[in-house]
Amino acid sequence: MIKERERKVASGWAALVLLVLAILAMIAGIIILPPLLKAVAVFGLIVCMFLLAGLFMVNPNEARVMQLFGKYVGTAKEEGLRWANPFYSKKKVSLRVRNFETGRMKVNDIDGNPIEIASIVVWKVVETAEACFQVDNYEQFVKIQSESAVRNLATQYPYDSHSDEITSLRGNTTSISDKLKAEIQDRLDQAGVEVIEARISHLAYAPEIAEAMLRRQQAGAIIAARTLIVEGAVGMVEMALEELQKKGIIEFDPERKAAMVSNLLVVLCGESATQPVINTGTIYQ
Repeated sequence: MIKERERKVASGWAALVLLVLAILAMIAGIIILPPLLKAVAVFGLIVCMFLLAGLFMVNPNEARVMQLFGKYVGTAKEEGLRWANPFYSKKKVSLRVRNFETGRMKVNDIDGNPIEIASIVVWKVVETAEACFQVDNYEQFVKIQSESAVRNLATQYPYDSHSDEITSLRGNTTSISDKLKAEIQDRLDQAGVEVIEARISHLAYAPEIAEAMLRRQQAGAIIAARTLIVEGAVGMVEMALEELQKKGIIEFDPERKAAMVSNLLVVLCGESATQPVINTGTIYQ
């Protein structure tokens, strides 16, 4: 595997000044020197003009990967006007932070439900040699591998879950984003790319089952809410009976105890507000 080697190159401004002075000297020689030396001056002028081809510009957050007849010789990262061997090829590689959004993909979650999912990936090149020589087109490689990672992740988790113990795509966005970032990074390490952030940007049931799954989701939410209400109501009834007996306010026989439990559960679990009924016994003299 080819690793990046940063190469120090000469200042372009110093090289430019020297070459301009040399070109002026060669032109003056062509004019004033005798014919034999004029030929030498012409050759020197051609060499100086050729050496000008070694000038190149490095912008901020940019690198130039240099090769000599196919052999990797190093990467220039110092910004500004630089000069290197004119025979070097100098490929520009951006080190800036970039991002893209994957297309909306239709996949099946772990329960077999078809869903639509898309993600946003923020990345940058950190190893220029690997980006240029380990893969054919690193930008295309990043996009395809990111989409593949999103598909694979979506098949490992359910779309939704009412249990806190089960990780779901919709309910655990932070942990899902961390897992997605890790999986994309594993795929892009060989391309010299660092994944800065990865998160889901679109998540929905596929149109053909969206309505049915919405009803199922609503029913599941109702069941979960009812379960919680019943658990709370039973605890409140138990606490009320214990407090009444502890303080000796009233003694319950089994029949009255059952009636009170039934009434309290109706009051606590009912959807509509309860109407109080005052029981007035008949007074006999």
